[in-house]
Amino acid sequence: MSEIWTPHLTVAAVIERDGRFLLVEELSAGERVFNQPAGHVEDGEPLVDAVRREVLEETGRVFEPAGICGLYRWRSPQNDATYLRVAFFGGCSGPLPGAVLDHEIIRTHWLDQAGIAQRQPQLRSPLVQRCIDDYRLGRYHPLDLFDEL
Repeated sequence: MSEIWTPHLTVAAVIERDGRFLLVEELSAGERVFNQPAGHVEDGEPLVDAVRREVLEETGRVFEPAGICGLYRWRSPQNDATYLRVAFFGGCSGPLPGAVLDHEIIRTHWLDQAGIAQRQPQLRSPLVQRCIDDYRLGRYHPLDLFDEL
């Protein structure tokens, strides 16, 4: 019998304010890259809780999901791993006083489309732009798209 294939389940937050998107500049494999606040879902953790946690850990902000931009499957050429990303959209608070960010995070940025385009070679994966594009096109799904049973 062959081994069961299992993707890495991740969440991401598309947060837009006045035409600018909140991205994190982070270190990944020794490189500076740009990504949405995003990360792996912990065992037993509801997806909405995971995205709230990741935004808080990576930006020091409280995130309130409003819906889902999409579900994305991507195979990384760097490590040959497959990622299944659930991308949420919504709003967030300002930075919380005294918030400590994950050690991989260098800083956060509010970038417009031109700023994101300038950093295209530094985007962590093609998922970053695709999630923003789907959000901008209005490809929304309600939070109840999936159920936590």
